[in-house]
Amino acid sequence: MKRAGARDMATISVCLGKCNVIRIVTLIVCAVCLLTASAGAEPIDNDPVLHSSYGRELMLRGEYEKGIEQLRRAYLLFPLNETLKRNLAEGYAAFGHQFFKQKQFEQADENFLKAIELYPDEATYALLRGICTYHLKKYDIARYELERARTLKGDSPELLYYLGLLQYETENRSQAIELWEAALKLSPGRREITELLAKARREMAVESAMDRGHSSRFDLTYDPGVDTDFALAILDVLESAANQVGAELGHFPEARVPVGIYKREDFKAVTDSPDWAGGFYDGKIRLPFGILKEITPSMRGVLFHEYAHVVIFDLTRGNCPLWLNEGIAEMFGRQQYNRPMAEFGRAARRQAFADFRKLESSFNSLSTTDAGLAYQQSYALVNYMVTTYGWHRLKQLLVALGKGMAIDEAIELTLKDYSLTYDGIVAEWRASVDRDMAGK
Repeated sequence: MKRAGARDMATISVCLGKCNVIRIVTLIVCAVCLLTASAGAEPIDNDPVLHSSYGRELMLRGEYEKGIEQLRRAYLLFPLNETLKRNLAEGYAAFGHQFFKQKQFEQADENFLKAIELYPDEATYALLRGICTYHLKKYDIARYELERARTLKGDSPELLYYLGLLQYETENRSQAIELWEAALKLSPGRREITELLAKARREMAVESAMDRGHSSRFDLTYDPGVDTDFALAILDVLESAANQVGAELGHFPEARVPVGIYKREDFKAVTDSPDWAGGFYDGKIRLPFGILKEITPSMRGVLFHEYAHVVIFDLTRGNCPLWLNEGIAEMFGRQQYNRPMAEFGRAARRQAFADFRKLESSFNSLSTTDAGLAYQQSYALVNYMVTTYGWHRLKQLLVALGKGMAIDEAIELTLKDYSLTYDGIVAEWRASVDRDMAGK
């Protein structure tokens, strides 16, 4: 089961909007008000005023790369001019923000860093880079920049929100709770903060007495009643999963992965997941294995499935329709334990498959039977895509989603050699199912 309640771009926009990001674009217009030259054409090489004015026009037209080049040339011609320097810095920040909105965090970070190099004591730039590097899971850099922004400008709800996320995702829940409580005092009722705060408090109540373990990639917490040898065996299986999934998808996440083993009632309390859930990933792999003593083939399947979500989330930045996410995870899980496809078989005979467009978000409200079909149908489509077009195409699809593309656009890009669309690949898969059923 994939991570639930992932913070999407709407939440990010709320945070960024309140830290004066809007001025990144408006300052490009306002900061050069003393420059009155026309920007209608390519300026002559030795006129910084014309370069700056032309760069400003290009930025407003959305031609960021060309605009940056003109602003940079103006600044290099007259580096002591504060207006030209500020224009260039705000241009880098605006360009970075465009990359950020597209979830191209590496490119965004490069531009935020260039803005910081021009104005090291600008709190807004430090905050933007801190948020960006948090999404890159470069937690040490993110913490440094956010703390620097805090020193320069003091507390703000968005700064405390992200500092809290850093603490939370590095398993420092008590500090995260303190930061989010402080954020709510500054901005009462902020939904994303109140929800995370409630979740962290539930986890604290369950996990405060947990034992701990570690391996090369994973940090483990487990209920006191869980057998230690069993807990360590789970880490061994997860290490195998990391090697296999990483090799197939060509990606090995840099950040360490937290894992929790719970008794079933504690698992339910922490995740609020449906009764049919065999595992859960929300930035931490959560497993309801607390009363078990040995690794079974079925359990290996769950562990490979849940680890696959880690890689998928890292590749797509969380921008992945659920059927694709679960279908890929099922591919890896079923390599360890291939469960029967009873619901899929019944749906195929009745021509009663679920609409994939309706399987792009949460399965949590589905009944056990409907959830079974959703997982099996998702697996069947992904299995068809892999066997027909290869894992390398699937990796390309995930990377495209990680750049912020919608699923329709990402599929068309990935399968352009075959002139296939989202609806086209689904129709092709349906035809293959019909052929298989006719042959039985």
